[in-house]
Amino acid sequence: MSIFEYNGSALVAMVGKNCFAIASDRRLGVQLQTIATDFQRISKIHDRLFLGLSGLATDAQTLYQRLVFRHKLYQLREERDMKPEIFASLVSAILYEKRFGPYFCQPVIAGLGDEDKPFICTMDSIGAKELAKDFVVAGTASESLYGACESMFKENMEPEELFETVSQALLASVDRDCLSGWGGHVYVVTPTEVKERILKGRMD
Repeated sequence: MSIFEYNGSALVAMVGKNCFAIASDRRLGVQLQTIATDFQRISKIHDRLFLGLSGLATDAQTLYQRLVFRHKLYQLREERDMKPEIFASLVSAILYEKRFGPYFCQPVIAGLGDEDKPFICTMDSIGAKELAKDFVVAGTASESLYGACESMFKENMEPEELFETVSQALLASVDRDCLSGWGGHVYVVTPTEVKERILKGRMD
């Protein structure tokens, strides 16, 4: 079993019309044993920028703390929040810095940029960015997430339809992966509000 699969995870970010959704499963496991069913993989950097970290849970928490520290320094120096594109470059640089002993994480970054344009991106453990205009996925359930998102995604979805689509894609996908699941955690972000919802798993 790969070290990336040790704790299990499922992460997806999807864009809508001037909004985006980011969702994850809630299971924390040690290989096939479930340890917790309320694990938080998605973190708010600021009101218009969210970060999801799949992979090894301990590395994810360490990396998150480093990124929050760097973002706070940026806020103090620049007196503004980081744009999603700049934050993605920061994450990439921090990961690449540790390329010979990497953080075993695959980040998913989602945010609203200039003119409320949604930005989503993911990268590997050494910071190679993958940008997308529709959706990005990460974690042990990524193969089934690709299939579900590919078939369900539509352009210019309103926030409610986007929530429904990303939730159904996530729940359908984690059912096909025994290392992730136990419901989901979904954030839908618009220029004016952030909606957070907890999904019940099909088995709950």
